Amino acid sequence: MKTKNSNFVFTVLSIVAWVIFVGLCIEAGGLVVNFIFSLYEPVFVKNLYQKLDLSEMYSLSKWAFYIMYSFILVISISKAYLFYIVINLISNLDLEKPFNNYVSKQIMQISYFTLSIGLLSYIARETANYLQNRGYEIGQLNQFWVDSQAFVLMAAIVYVIATIFKKGIELQNENELTV
Repeated sequence: MKTKNSNFVFTVLSIVAWVIFVGLCIEAGGLVVNFIFSLYEPVFVKNLYQKLDLSEMYSLSKWAFYIMYSFILVISISKAYLFYIVINLISNLDLEKPFNNYVSKQIMQISYFTLSIGLLSYIARETANYLQNRGYEIGQLNQFWVDSQAFVLMAAIVYVIATIFKKGIELQNENELTV
């Protein structure tokens, strides 16, 4: 009964991960397409994805626009890739023997990507604050990096889990050698 319940919960988590991944891919794709359109037709800057109106920033400084939009693109693509790694982990995880090198490496990679997203979000937020102090309107951009501290904290937690997994693999290999 316990394994059926565990498998059910694991299946639900897998479905949730897929839904989040698809949503993040749609968001990243929409942002990339709008960015490409804005390169060729600057008139589209008013009507960007998620009703972003960065036309004022674009008219004041194209460099500020490109820098801030680059932050948005890199963060959104990184989030989508993070969930791609999570889906790969879930797809290849053996619940009977979860302690193996593949799982350890994937969890470590998740912690690194999570930390990267958190730090990049923090840098983007500080850059946005700098631009705001210089007279740029950036209020609608905060939605893309509001959770930078959460990502850094989550990276620390996932790193601890990855370290525990790595130690578990070492102990498992040691036990297999002594038997």
